[in-house]
Amino acid sequence: QVHLEESGGGSVQPGDSLSLSCELSGDLFTAYAMGWFRQSPGKGREFVAGISRKGTVTRYADFAKGRFSISRDNAWNKVYLRMFGPGVGDTAVYYCAAIRTPWDSRAYYTEAEYETWGQGTQVTVSS
Repeated sequence: QVHLEESGGGSVQPGDSLSLSCELSGDLFTAYAMGWFRQSPGKGREFVAGISRKGTVTRYADFAKGRFSISRDNAWNKVYLRMFGPGVGDTAVYYCAAIRTPWDSRAYYTEAEYETWGQGTQVTVSS
């Protein structure tokens, strides 16, 4: 059974950088495209970033472009989300997601396409 475990959340001040990580266990990591979503209080879950199986293709939500970076380390079965200078509006629970796919150059961006989800990690940005 595939399991996703996020880590790295916490409280930061506006302008600080923060890195989240997510480890996949229970299956071959390189068979999965990965993604990050987030959910703020009172809002639905929204796409942040996605990355293909080999890490060659990435997709970002408009709000994340230039501020967030998704990457993966296939040797360690991990995907990362780096946040550069997050603001108060980035406060949310961040979720890691995975989809098993035969396509090695496709990054996914819709919630319905992802099959497996982590439990989420809270990121709070406040001064």
